[in-house]
Parts: sequence; structure tokens; C-alpha cells
Amino acid sequence: MATATDNKTEITLKGSVDIVSEFFFTAINSILYQRGIYEPESFKRESKYGLTVLTSSDKGLLRYLKNVMMQVETWLLSGDVQRLVVVVSGVDSGETLERWQFNVSLDGDSENGENSMPNGGAPPQQKTLKEIHGEIQAIIRQITASVTFLPLLNEPCSFDLLVYTKKDAVAPTMWEDSDPCYIMNSQEVKLRSFTTSVHKVDSMVAYREADEWEL
Repeated sequence: MATATDNKTEITLKGSVDIVSEFFFTAINSILYQRGIYEPESFKRESKYGLTVLTSSDKGLLRYLKNVMMQVETWLLSGDVQRLVVVVSGVDSGETLERWQFNVSLDGDSENGENSMPNGGAPPQQKTLKEIHGEIQAIIRQITASVTFLPLLNEPCSFDLLVYTKKDAVAPTMWEDSDPCYIMNSQEVKLRSFTTSVHKVDSMVAYREADEWEL
């Protein structure tokens, strides 16, 4: 017998924003753990999306991520977010070593985040929360497996979060324009995507070949 969470239901714009924001938070934490940006002892295990995920317990990091996610949610609600990028850089070299990119679009090219299509097209297919979580689970698994194909990070690393928005988006005073931190001649691996029936998130990681930056 199907449970209430298995029933297909219309995902509201606010509900979709909550799902995308929570995914970003979880994905960022997973990247920071898997790539050793923070000590593994500073992460705790939690159950989410049918998986055991690692979430930082570092108060400073959590405060920073909370502030970023609050602004990202505001921009998602107004339809201004185009992508979120996690940039991993070498502390000693100052070089960008990895660039995790999450592209955000309105599913079906809807202009207002509602289940309506331009030019009289059909609305996006409604999905269950279980189906959405299954798609997110696949991405988190790929992030976890990234250590099998990404080069070792042979120097202490830091990270930055870049949020790409529409030109007319209003940014708080503490936010500033940033260099895109592209990696020249990078290798790229496309990861899975997920949709909420309102938003679609495509994922990929670009990285520098080890022999380009190792001594």
C-alpha cells in the first residue's frame, strides 16, 4: 500500500526551493568531507535521502553556510539563481584545483516557477518526494565516489562558494563580484541531475590534471 509520501503531489515553488537549498547544503558538506578540506573528525553522520551523509559540526562553517543558503533561497524564490559553484583552491599555490558546478533552471523553462509551460505546452510531470530524493541520492553517491577518479589534493586546500545570478538580482552589501575561478584545459565529469517539477539541477565537476600542478 502506498504511503502519503509516495503519492504524486504538486510541488510548490517554496517547497522546491527548500528541496534545492537542502541539497546544496548536503552536497557542499559532502564535497568538503570527501576532498579533505576540513578534518574528518569535525563531521557527524546523519541520515538523509536514504543515505548516511556527513555534515560538519564546525560552528564557524555552519554559520557561513547558513548565511549563504538564506540568500540563495531568496534568489531561488525570485528565480534569479543560475548556478552555484564550489571552488577548491590550493592554499600554497593559489591555483583552482576543482570546480563543482550545479546549474539551476526552471523545469520545463517555466518563467515563474509554477507548473505551467510557455506556448501552451504541457506542465512538467508531477513527482513524488521519494522519486526526487532518489535522484538526489544518486548525485550524493557520485560525490562520495569522486575520490576514485579525482587527483589527490597534495596541498592544504580552501574553498569558496560562487553564486551566479541574473544581472538584475539584488545582492546584499556583504556580497561582492568574484573571479569565476576557471581551470584552464580542465577535465570534466558530468554528474547526474534531479528535478522537482519546478527546478532542475544539473551537476558536474571540473578538475586540473594531476601532472599539470604536481611538482
